[in-house]
Amino acid sequence: MLTSGRDAVKLIFDCEFTRKFKNTVRLQIVKARPPCHGGLKDKNLALPYVFKAPIRPDVVSEVSQLMRRNKRQPYAVSEAAGHQTSAESWGTGRAVARIPRVRGGGTHRSGQGAFGNMCRGGRMFAPTKTWRRWHRKINVNLKRYALVSAIAASGVPALVQSRGHVIDGISELPLVVSDEVQKFQKTKQAVAFLRRSKVWADVQKVYKSQRMRAGRGKMRNRRRVQRRGPLVIYAKDEGLRKAFRNIPGVDTMSVNRMNLLKMAPGGHVGRLCVWTESAFAQLNDIYGTWKNKSTVKKDYNLPNPLMANTDLARLLKSDEIRKVLNPAKKTVHRHKRRLNPLTNTQQLIKLNPYAQVTKRRAQLASKKRKYERIIASFKARGIELPKTNTAFKFLDQHKKRVEKSTKTKEARMTKVKALKDEKLKKRVAKHKVQENARRARKGLAPLKGKK
Repeated sequence: MLTSGRDAVKLIFDCEFTRKFKNTVRLQIVKARPPCHGGLKDKNLALPYVFKAPIRPDVVSEVSQLMRRNKRQPYAVSEAAGHQTSAESWGTGRAVARIPRVRGGGTHRSGQGAFGNMCRGGRMFAPTKTWRRWHRKINVNLKRYALVSAIAASGVPALVQSRGHVIDGISELPLVVSDEVQKFQKTKQAVAFLRRSKVWADVQKVYKSQRMRAGRGKMRNRRRVQRRGPLVIYAKDEGLRKAFRNIPGVDTMSVNRMNLLKMAPGGHVGRLCVWTESAFAQLNDIYGTWKNKSTVKKDYNLPNPLMANTDLARLLKSDEIRKVLNPAKKTVHRHKRRLNPLTNTQQLIKLNPYAQVTKRRAQLASKKRKYERIIASFKARGIELPKTNTAFKFLDQHKKRVEKSTKTKEARMTKVKALKDEKLKKRVAKHKVQENARRARKGLAPLKGKK
């Protein structure tokens, strides 16, 4: 039962990589098929618990990458590379770069730049050293988790097919065959077995994919590349490795020494595996069954799945989770429009209300100058305009407006002066009262007159 929204969120997001693939293996009984049609019947085997383990592609990819790093060989350039010449800078004042230059004369090499990484024949920047940290430590439990995930993924037809294997004719996965396969000595026996098991189509895919490598690897003993075919996992080698080793793309591996790089080449889960009956039967002892620990690996058991129910869409819509989650927070970001007061009059008036008065005065002054120029131009040509003309009307109105403004200004100044005088009188009277009180406390005579 969920008690808080935090538990609900943890339940949802802790299962990011396991929700798609858990419980995808529905089979509980697997048939072990005979390698040839010799009248033998199929044998029923219980599905090992390792095929029900959680599949973690992220863990497989990381561990595979670290394991491939552990096979690297150190490389470095020579310590003396780029410094096997006598060179010294010419210094400043020669109108050339200050890079060290080769000494001597009589050859094109003398005077050329040396040592620097930008020079021909110079050393590289930060020369590589052999004491780089080439290898990586991998936790044992993490390696086991990755291998268990790869084994579980090999039993999911969708993952095997998505990796590129051809499994159209195979009736079920995991594919288990009887131990007679371990006794094969000849390649033709192995080929006949692969044809009968409907796995040969995957080998034909390998044949078609053989091609020349595109790149410099052709010069480094890696000329040809091909796809991966099926992986044959056995318990005891009685000639099986020699029988299968000459078939392109087919790999063999002992169940007691399983390798993640073969189970998940390139870090991608879903390798097509062919199990022998005895190897298949040992998986419960090697990896445990959740109920019982492994008898081969010390104190090890299968990892527990993070989800009991993988139907994530149903979980998200369930009432139990919805009622403990907080409602979605909807934040509305309102971006205020910034207007330019130099081009927008309303914005200018908001910032400076007096700008409206200034603009009005500027317009009237401009109009006055315009009409004055019109009257002056007509007068210069000897034409007298009638007094009813628009120019004269505007100038008369402007004159009245100026006179009215002047009177208003004078009245305002008179009023302001009267207010100032009144305030000054009140301040003087108040000061006189305070001074008389101070003098009375000291036993002095009060002030007289207008002081």
